[in-house]
Amino acid sequence: MSDKIKEFIEVPQQFIRDGNQFLTRCTKPSQKEFTQICKAVAVGFAVMGFIGYFVKLIHIPMCCTLLQKQHSCVRLLCLI
Repeated sequence: MSDKIKEFIEVPQQFIRDGNQFLTRCTKPSQKEFTQICKAVAVGFAVMGFIGYFVKLIHIPMCCTLLQKQHSCVRLLCLI
């Protein structure tokens, strides 16, 4: 019984020790590192945005031409 209690107490203590060790190893990025990370994130957002735009650009006309013959209410959806 006492082994289970010791184990129950040891797990949170080990978690706290690991967390403190992680925080002491972490450093604040320099201005150069920060701007480099911001640029990389901005490029990633732009690339994903362009991919989404082009997929939507291709999907709308294709969807409208395929579904227009089946449903009359699709004309409203094609405008979106």
